[in-house]
Amino acid sequence: MRINEIFYSLQGEGFHTGTPSVFVRFAGCNLRCPFCDTDFTSFVEMSEEEVLKEIQSFGKNIPMVVVTGGEPSLQLTGSFVELLHKANYYVAVETNGTQPLPENVDWVTCSPKEGSEVVLPNANEIKVVYVGQDVEKWHTSIVAQHYFLQPCSCANTDEVIAYIKRHPHWRLSLQTHKMLGIR
Repeated sequence: MRINEIFYSLQGEGFHTGTPSVFVRFAGCNLRCPFCDTDFTSFVEMSEEEVLKEIQSFGKNIPMVVVTGGEPSLQLTGSFVELLHKANYYVAVETNGTQPLPENVDWVTCSPKEGSEVVLPNANEIKVVYVGQDVEKWHTSIVAQHYFLQPCSCANTDEVIAYIKRHPHWRLSLQTHKMLGIR
């Protein structure tokens, strides 16, 4: 596995905002979004067992592992998810939805990007970074329990709030980790 970084923090976005989590950030992506915060050139090759050991180094009783990227679906395996389950972790994945995911993931956040073809028919939550694009197609084409719009790098919050007030089937997701200055 090509790992960009592994760190412990609070989930800052979406439904699980505020949940203590270990983040496993994979290197590499099949898209190149201008607002992405991942350095794709920096990574370390690690085995699934080495990644688990690093996750466990942050302590016991951490409830959730968030697998993110880059695009985690390019490397995430069902065997790695099972390894995390055996270690009593709830496994959440944030994906752009353009590739299939292992079926044993506990929570799927699909963050579709403009111009990409989403192959996931459903997710637990849809989280769209809003930059003025048509987002209604994501509300009608992907079945989810929760639909979130998120300002792009906290820059267009007023615009997102106004959109949600006109389209109340969306909810606001803020990058609280950036607002609080935590990782």
